[in-house]
Amino acid sequence: MTSEATTSTAPTAAARPDASVGQRVGALLLDTLIVMIPLFVVSALLFGDSQSGGGGFRVSLTGLPFLLTALVAFGYFFVTELVAGRTLGKLIVGVRVVSEKGPDLGAGQVLVRTVFRVVDGFAFYLVGFVVALASAKNQRVGDMVASTRVVRTR
Repeated sequence: MTSEATTSTAPTAAARPDASVGQRVGALLLDTLIVMIPLFVVSALLFGDSQSGGGGFRVSLTGLPFLLTALVAFGYFFVTELVAGRTLGKLIVGVRVVSEKGPDLGAGQVLVRTVFRVVDGFAFYLVGFVVALASAKNQRVGDMVASTRVVRTR
């Protein structure tokens, strides 16, 4: 009985080139515009305070409604990255999250990435941006702690 090894010419996820900081910023901006802003506006209209007049409007979300909406926002990042390895913004830009530990991205890794969004998100994601610029693999703090990378898919 003989066995033959098969090889694929397609690079594995971990062998793909790292996403650029620009691609990462683009994905975050798309997620913000397509998912986060509408989520917070709808939540504020339903559960917060809203005012209109003079051709504009203002919405405010505080307390428990804010915390629940933030939990839904974190859930978006956690579930989409756990299930598909990417958010809608990452899909559009052509990048995905991969593990540095092996072929599969684990739930613990995705949870750590998601929780560290709080740190990376200080000053409108300035911390994550500066850290990614300084990193050889364009990783933010959450990636470094979770042993993940964001790589190009095309």
